[in-house]
Amino acid sequence: MHKKILLASVLACLVSTPAVYAEEDDADELLQAYGDAKSISLATGNRQTLRQAPAVATVITAEQIAALGATTLDEALASVPGLHIARAANMGASQYLMRGVVGTNAPQVLLLQNGIPLTLDFSANKGNLSGDFPVENIARIEILRGPGSALHGADAFAGVINIVTKTAADLRGSEFGVRGGSFGSHAAWFQHGGKLGAAELAVFLRHGSSDGHRRTLAEDAGKQSGPLNSGADSLDTGFDLAYGDWRWRGNYQQRQNQGTYAGIAQALDPFGRGNSERHRSDLSWQKADLAPDWSASAQLALQHYKQTFSATPRLLPSYPGFSEGVFGAPEFAERQLRFSASATYHGFTGHRLRLGAGYDDIDLYMARERRNFNYPISGTLIPAGPVAYSTTPFIFPQQRQVKYLTLQDEWQFHPDWTLTADLRHDHYSDAGSTTNPRFALVWNAAVDFTAKLLYGSAFRAPSFTEQHAVFNPLGRGNPGLKPEINQTLELAFAWQANRHLQWNLNFFHYQMHDIIRTTPNPDPSTGTTYHNTGGQHGHGLELEAVWQARPDLRLSGHYGQQTATDESSGHAAGYAPRRQFYLHADWQAGSHWQLGGQLKHVGDRPRAAGDNRPAIADYTSVDLTLRSLRRGSGQWNFAASVRNLFNADIRDPSLYPVRIPGDLPGAPRSFWLQAIYSL
Repeated sequence: MHKKILLASVLACLVSTPAVYAEEDDADELLQAYGDAKSISLATGNRQTLRQAPAVATVITAEQIAALGATTLDEALASVPGLHIARAANMGASQYLMRGVVGTNAPQVLLLQNGIPLTLDFSANKGNLSGDFPVENIARIEILRGPGSALHGADAFAGVINIVTKTAADLRGSEFGVRGGSFGSHAAWFQHGGKLGAAELAVFLRHGSSDGHRRTLAEDAGKQSGPLNSGADSLDTGFDLAYGDWRWRGNYQQRQNQGTYAGIAQALDPFGRGNSERHRSDLSWQKADLAPDWSASAQLALQHYKQTFSATPRLLPSYPGFSEGVFGAPEFAERQLRFSASATYHGFTGHRLRLGAGYDDIDLYMARERRNFNYPISGTLIPAGPVAYSTTPFIFPQQRQVKYLTLQDEWQFHPDWTLTADLRHDHYSDAGSTTNPRFALVWNAAVDFTAKLLYGSAFRAPSFTEQHAVFNPLGRGNPGLKPEINQTLELAFAWQANRHLQWNLNFFHYQMHDIIRTTPNPDPSTGTTYHNTGGQHGHGLELEAVWQARPDLRLSGHYGQQTATDESSGHAAGYAPRRQFYLHADWQAGSHWQLGGQLKHVGDRPRAAGDNRPAIADYTSVDLTLRSLRRGSGQWNFAASVRNLFNADIRDPSLYPVRIPGDLPGAPRSFWLQAIYSL
């Protein structure tokens, strides 16, 4: 590790010498030639180029999403260095594994939509029945790799993902699209952006359906074999209305008939079907010239999420005393009200000060459970007759209030040096307080070379389930839980080797403590309880390159490696890949066609301590996408894609509390065809 950092430092000295490029008087011309066209606001709240942003970050544009052939958010995120996306057995929910940080109950990565958390306090994730996010209405995806709690608060533990939806300026007209492909998948959508008097309005409507890949699971937790119960129907709608300094957004997401994948309890379940609804609305105000040297912004956001089951999942196919099996379905509804405001002062020479405050009110107002059993006092389930709502659900309604203050200073103390310092203090009504700082030193060593030294602290607040679950032997709640903490140190370099080739290299080391895990109760028959216990540390590197090899050929790729160790056992933390390699190529075939291909290799996924199954097999997947590039109104565009071309046997690890012997099979080779008409 230290040798690699030394080599990178020597490289920094070499490329920063004046002899590499032209004289100082050519600096402006070179900056224009080498300037990074991508910008990001996720790192400070102010828009900056990726090279200048005080973070290790990635931006995926709508054009890149199309070139990748991605039809879902998860497929687009598969191109991000250091990020691996796996599937959970329960409902096939996405697991975002950033830099080797794996959470068995929560993803450790904060997911935002237009800067507002999608995270549910019930589970500290986006909801197991949320399905995937369609990409047709995404303008860009901003990703911070590393801690982000000093700016974004809870759950920005190992990283932050922000989905930015399209506005009228992104659309400027109407678009109809249809797509169909493998696994009975089909979708149709409409979106429009334009003027509405003095305002700008964008609207979006999409409906889709899929049966899922239904690959066979050789053996589940009950030693049964059968197909995965996947697939769902989806409806997504939204609008974006902007007038002057004001913007009002709203969207509605519905998932119906979502299969339980490998089962809620990792026992195959051909019956269970889940439904979810998510309503979101936010009103924001931004004033760039509030007063001399002052700008300000404010936002009010409301989110409602509800999870129900139209067919009760089967938890166990057979059990003594249960002739038809054990059935159970946790249902809940959560309402979130969030208010935030910030003011930025530019009056001090070389400084930009930003002060912020916010208040969140979280209400888990409905929690119930349909089942045909009672929770045991000992380790044996007790029959309770036909499936019905129980008077002793696994959790009761809960409330939480969060208050926070933020302070940020971007200090350019030298033309080539900028120090960004952040401090955020959060107070939870049910989990105490936590304070998290961030420091980022950015050095423009030369017109073509930038170096960054970054330190940040992040936290994940305990979920309602971890605090308050009752009548659940697999994980009883603990009201005394405090937040998990992660401290990370990073060293990053960006080098524009020439006009057509760019390199990025970063090293990271992190230390986690107060990790929330289940531990056995003194009486083993009463199951386990959540506690703050143990720690984890890890380190690694990520190397990226983008090369415009010819005017019609663009190559990009990255390599990442990491090592994560669980401190309580001294063993590998497990399940996340230690090595990942990715390569993407875009070839402009004539003036109206583009052929794109990508290869991703995932390797070296060890098991955690106590898991004696063989290591998870490596795999390499290849995708190809052909699309037309006709611009303007009155045009048809067509695309076709083959995913997992060589039918690699992709496997996702099955985790605690039940470990399926052969893990979870991923999607086999598939294809889709698409047509879009622009008005």
